[in-house]
Amino acid sequence: MAGYDDRDGVIWMDGELVDWREANVHILSHAMHYASSVFEGERAYNGKIFKSREHSERLIASAEALDMPMPYSVDQIEAAKEEALKASGLKDAYVRALVWRGSGEDMGVASARNPVRMAIAVWPWGAYYGDAKMQGAKLDIAEWKRPSPETIPVHAKAAGLYMICTISKHKAEAKGCSDALFLDWRGYVAEATGANVFFVKDGEVHTPLADCFLNGITRQTVIEMLKEKGVTVHERRIQPEEMADFEQCWLTGTAAEVTPVGQIGDYTFDVGDLTREIAEDYEKLVRA
Repeated sequence: MAGYDDRDGVIWMDGELVDWREANVHILSHAMHYASSVFEGERAYNGKIFKSREHSERLIASAEALDMPMPYSVDQIEAAKEEALKASGLKDAYVRALVWRGSGEDMGVASARNPVRMAIAVWPWGAYYGDAKMQGAKLDIAEWKRPSPETIPVHAKAAGLYMICTISKHKAEAKGCSDALFLDWRGYVAEATGANVFFVKDGEVHTPLADCFLNGITRQTVIEMLKEKGVTVHERRIQPEEMADFEQCWLTGTAAEVTPVGQIGDYTFDVGDLTREIAEDYEKLVRA
């Protein structure tokens, strides 16, 4: 497969559809030097982007958290995503919306005089964790920790927050794992590098309180689904040693969808009935 920079098609960029290979930015774009960028990962099923408006609203909120005035409204972002999806010719696809500080008069930490730009790319993307949906993903435990909300805007989907994710995922893959699980700065279970985590014990579900990481849209959707089924959901702080007593585990995210987990570090889990049921119900929901 060709690299992501060498494909046929178009990318929506600052209000225009640009040839895929020509969708470039200047090397002195502020985002490349100071991580002044935010993004959304979304999936389209049967030609419709799931929870599209929620993603657009979060994109604007993330930009505002990084002091980047958005040049587009929610309705304009929605229209741009529809245009990009239609131009791709795809029905099932991954949709990446990106907002960043471009090149301009400023090339230091401050960038208020530089334009805020936006792009939307659409491409086919299968299961994020490969065959883990059948067998259960294997996760390492990251050496890095999710930071305190006093140190960084943790509820923004900001590119800079993913630096430790890349490092941790690389180390996990080198060990034969699919991903890594983060603890937070206090030592509680937090999330994976790009997905939220859920555990099952005695028919009840436990998931880390989203007080220092992204409260994922898929996470919120799955919590709703569980409550509609009458399943008790505990959103709370979880000590890592509690994983020894949990029976099942899964990850949620736009890319991950609902992915069973078979192992985290030395802790093992069954791909049980509730895990399979939620994964199947989520698949039905997004394709409804």
